[in-house]
Amino acid sequence: MNVFLAEFIGTTILILLGNGVVANVLLNRTKGNNSGWIVITTSWGLAVMVGAYSVGWVSGAHLNPALTIGLAVAGLFPKNLVFGYVVSQILGAMFGQILVYLTYKRHYDETTDAGSILATFSTGPAIRDFKWNFITEVIGTFLLVFGLLAIGHANNQAFSATLPNGEIIKGFTGVLGPLLAGFFIWSIGASLGGPTGYAINPARDLGPRIIHAILPISSKGESDWSYSWIPVLGPIVGGIIGGLVYISVF
Repeated sequence: MNVFLAEFIGTTILILLGNGVVANVLLNRTKGNNSGWIVITTSWGLAVMVGAYSVGWVSGAHLNPALTIGLAVAGLFPKNLVFGYVVSQILGAMFGQILVYLTYKRHYDETTDAGSILATFSTGPAIRDFKWNFITEVIGTFLLVFGLLAIGHANNQAFSATLPNGEIIKGFTGVLGPLLAGFFIWSIGASLGGPTGYAINPARDLGPRIIHAILPISSKGESDWSYSWIPVLGPIVGGIIGGLVYISVF
């Protein structure tokens, strides 16, 4: 399987299961309505695990531009593959969100709260303070990238594959890597997700936000583009710091 197709498929799975649980919790008349934050954070962790197991053996299962860019800046990933990975991840996030919408179409029709609808697509702050929201996303993504690299250290059987042109790509998989990554994302969400909803992934936020702007949902309201740069730039900065700190330590 082509590495870019793998990233597209893996990110599609990530968003379908991740934003799918948000839709189940927040939209009206669902079986999981009001089931709470623990359900959301648990299912996001499982979404990462399933996406990583699905394509990790092909592409390393980055599924996140912040991870891809952080690895590249740290010299742990070929820079010429970054653009293709990032585009594939954003497109996968968009497609995954379309599948969420199709799954919950009747429930979107039954929901009139614009904030709840937007939350099933993209993140937003509990307290709107752009400086601190940005810092929160930087900290969360720093921990994400540093932690995933540590999980994927050679001593933990990291994923590594050689492409036909001789380039080597690395990921955090290995036998237990996706499982551990899923638990790790669960922990990040439960511990650090309160202020901003822990985007920690530019594709996860930007792709679905674009779909929110496009889809004809009657009560959807605005897509909150004034906030949209925070869950994109914050994770990228955090990912770069995480990669650089990792190589300085290990």
